[in-house]
Amino acid sequence: MDQIDRVAGASPFRSPAVPLPVAPLAVRVSSARLTYGGDVLFSDLTLTLEAGRTTCLLGPSGVGKTTLLRILAGLAEPEAPTRVETDDGLPLAGRIAYMAQQDLLLPWLSVLDNVLLGDRLRRKRVTPEQAARAAALLDRVGLAGREGDRPATLSGGQRQRVALARTLMEDKPLVLMDEPFSALDALTRLRLQETAAETLVGRTVLMVTHDPLEALRIGDRLHVMTGRPASVGPALTPPGIAPRRVDDPALLALQAELLRRLAG
Repeated sequence: MDQIDRVAGASPFRSPAVPLPVAPLAVRVSSARLTYGGDVLFSDLTLTLEAGRTTCLLGPSGVGKTTLLRILAGLAEPEAPTRVETDDGLPLAGRIAYMAQQDLLLPWLSVLDNVLLGDRLRRKRVTPEQAARAAALLDRVGLAGREGDRPATLSGGQRQRVALARTLMEDKPLVLMDEPFSALDALTRLRLQETAAETLVGRTVLMVTHDPLEALRIGDRLHVMTGRPASVGPALTPPGIAPRRVDDPALLALQAELLRRLAG
């Protein structure tokens, strides 16, 4: 079996980390507006996140993808008349797991405690079951045996894997990911795409990426955000179930279409 077969087939990491069940959640951003330095980055922008599906957002740097993610996460104040609505009518606060471009690991905590950070910040007691699940997630991302290490002893790619495990640990219905695999080498990146796709089944996910093939492997709906002011183009829907094979001819054909949209 060659390396592509290994990363396109079963995950090489040993321990399962079964996600907890959550109710599906659909989210819609409408009439979104953002200005920066007097320039309008986007105006009257609309994006729908289907419940329980992974939406990938691609586009050139500086078009506003990360800011749109931060608006959804409640980390950036939306400009009027931006609206963020859920299908159940409830606010998003407390129902979001957010993985930023930076790993944001706390240097004084161990790797395991960084994965468990959400409960610590909420001042919840960490149960043995939660600690075991965190350890299983670390195993799943290839960091078994590093639970007691400090972040300073890890490479950039290893730190990003810890950040991914922490995001998966949250078990929130909406997961926002900003270039989650950008610091990883090619093979680890493919393996972690697979891990994320398998572990986030049933979640509503919005992932920003610059990698068309990555989006095609793990996304259910793909949008390209381009222009100034920027707009979100129509959805492209890859065939089959994620994670898809990296050498699937259908994906390679769709990659050409994505690149055409990005260039346009």
